Amino acid sequence: MSLVPQTLDIVPLASVCEDGDWICSLMLRATDNEQLAKWSGAMIGRPLAILGLLLLGFVLRWALHRVVDRLAKRAERGVLPDRIDVANATRRKQRAATMAGVFKSIITGLIVVIIATMILSEIGVNIAPIIASAGIIGLALSFGAQSLVKDFVSGTFIFIEDQYGVGDVVDLGEAIGTVEAVTLRMTRLRALDGTVWYVPNGEIMRVGNQSQNWARAVVDVGVGYGEDLARVQQVLREIAHEVWADEDFNGIVIEEPEVTGVENLAADAVTLRVLVKTAPLQQWAVARSLRQRIKARFDYEGIEIPFAQRVVWHRDERQAQADQDEVDEAAAQTSGAGSEDREG
Repeated sequence: MSLVPQTLDIVPLASVCEDGDWICSLMLRATDNEQLAKWSGAMIGRPLAILGLLLLGFVLRWALHRVVDRLAKRAERGVLPDRIDVANATRRKQRAATMAGVFKSIITGLIVVIIATMILSEIGVNIAPIIASAGIIGLALSFGAQSLVKDFVSGTFIFIEDQYGVGDVVDLGEAIGTVEAVTLRMTRLRALDGTVWYVPNGEIMRVGNQSQNWARAVVDVGVGYGEDLARVQQVLREIAHEVWADEDFNGIVIEEPEVTGVENLAADAVTLRVLVKTAPLQQWAVARSLRQRIKARFDYEGIEIPFAQRVVWHRDERQAQADQDEVDEAAAQTSGAGSEDREG
């Protein structure tokens, strides 16, 4: 006899309450009133479900934003730990904050779309067409915007890894210049001759940053083979130390310059190298000043800075004419001897 009540109890639950509407089911079991059960499901069950979805969305948003904040803090420190220029550190923090804002906006948008779709399903809207449309749009984007997605992903890692920023001088392969703008999609460079390069981030295979953290001025100096190399190196060390001690270069030259010695034995010169560690983007100015000082000091010391030489032989015209006469006379004698032999 226990089977009959259970069967009768299941039928009204299936016909009155929707699947998963536990408020309606509980109210129907408690009161055996279908109208009250339906009203309870509509007025209590759905609002509670919607409230639960909203609460879930807020929790997910909070958790993912915390993850983004931690990544942004890590990006602020950068890949290389030692930072010399305070302006670079400030710029890096601004870039990390910008990226964090972009990621948070994307996360918020996705969560809003997902939770809104689930709420529409909860209130009885058929979301199958919405999901189908989203699938079609996603498929179209996957085929038509692959390069765009690649650009955005590459741009994201450029920001996170602090590869370069606005104001840096970078080598991106075919494009070399000063960075004027960096977005998630592209990088804009200004070359030395004023040419503006627009480089999609997905096309960047390598990055050579000439102004990150610090730079180095490399000055090669050629002297003649007849010079005393020990003396020349001592003079170069004195010049480099003068640059290091000069107040005009305070904060620009950040380490004592180094004279490495002989770097090359060329056909007409012996090349010595001077290395100067400088602040970012200052290596070219320091190298120009150092070359000017070296030229003035070498002139004062009498040290020869060789130049390409060519030996040219000039023939004497009279001697050349005499040589030609001798050749003609020898040819005439040979011709006469041949004629006599034929007559005999």
